[in-house]
Amino acid sequence: MFDFSIVTTWFDNLLRQTLGLGDFWTILIECVAVGVMILTAYALIAIALIFMERKVCAYFQCRLGPMRVGPWGIFQVFADVVKMLIKEIFTIDRADKLLYWLAPFLVIAASVGTFSFLPWNKGAHILDFNVGIFLVTAISSLGVVGVFIAGWGSNSKYSVVSAMRAAVQMISYEMSLGLCLVAAVVLTGTMQMSDIVETQTGPWNWLIFKGHIPALIAFLTFLVAGNAEANRGPFDMAEAESELTAGYHTEYSGMGFGFYYLAEYLNLFVIAGIASAVFLGGWAPLNIGISGFDNLMNYIPGFVWFFGKTFAVVWLLMWVRWTFPRLRIDQILKLEWKYLMPLALLNLVLMTACVALGWYIK
Repeated sequence: MFDFSIVTTWFDNLLRQTLGLGDFWTILIECVAVGVMILTAYALIAIALIFMERKVCAYFQCRLGPMRVGPWGIFQVFADVVKMLIKEIFTIDRADKLLYWLAPFLVIAASVGTFSFLPWNKGAHILDFNVGIFLVTAISSLGVVGVFIAGWGSNSKYSVVSAMRAAVQMISYEMSLGLCLVAAVVLTGTMQMSDIVETQTGPWNWLIFKGHIPALIAFLTFLVAGNAEANRGPFDMAEAESELTAGYHTEYSGMGFGFYYLAEYLNLFVIAGIASAVFLGGWAPLNIGISGFDNLMNYIPGFVWFFGKTFAVVWLLMWVRWTFPRLRIDQILKLEWKYLMPLALLNLVLMTACVALGWYIK
């Protein structure tokens, strides 16, 4: 398995030793390079997910989807980006201007922050702290604030109702998300994302295999709660078009609306990426204890494993969205507080007992 830290160490030595730059300029150049890579990857993945969503939706509805702009419609998303960039940005009378303009930046900042914690490959971690799981949940909670003040600052009844629904839904489902991640932390013994993936290398060491029933329950619960956290169907009551037009971003145009659109799809990718990293081994290959098979799997680059698992989870969540009907707000909250959270709590106790008694693959 290729260790990407070789590349980062080479780049650091190039700046410090070959070019003779000091600490300040070296760190500044490295931070700028990392920031450009994050934003580039963020935009490209969003474009790929939007195109994928349209094609998956079309497949489930027995149609072709966008086909006119470019072969198989692959340039349709780029045309939409250009259209959004040149749209007029208008302001709302009697809106709270500060909150109105601050909200999209909070939402996109929370999305980019959590996106930066994803472990792409061995040695390729943009943010990798020893309390990574805690920071992921903390930074993602900023998105709730952005959504709520977007509805409040827009001075629109549709936006306010949508923001209240979204806030209560996202705050509720953060409980189950956090409990599922705590169960993974109990099994691996670390909150650092890179260490969690490292513990899943070896034969049958992905968490869903290593932790058997409790890990599988945590994984499935995480997917349901993550789908609700991202306001994706069937949990998209906050954006119910038949009731609330576009929901909390009804009064936004141009890139103000574009930020919410980007954040929605990247939150989907982040949820799938965390699920693949924590429960499916991330960049760790599938090893089953047969040397020939394991050696072949180890030749596949780590980022291919990570993206393959992540897009598989994304496809599963899209399948769910275009299969099940939208839930009512009371059904959404009942599912969380009466079923998912008690299940996640009991599963955490079960996981703790399994670890204490050694009932897991070591």
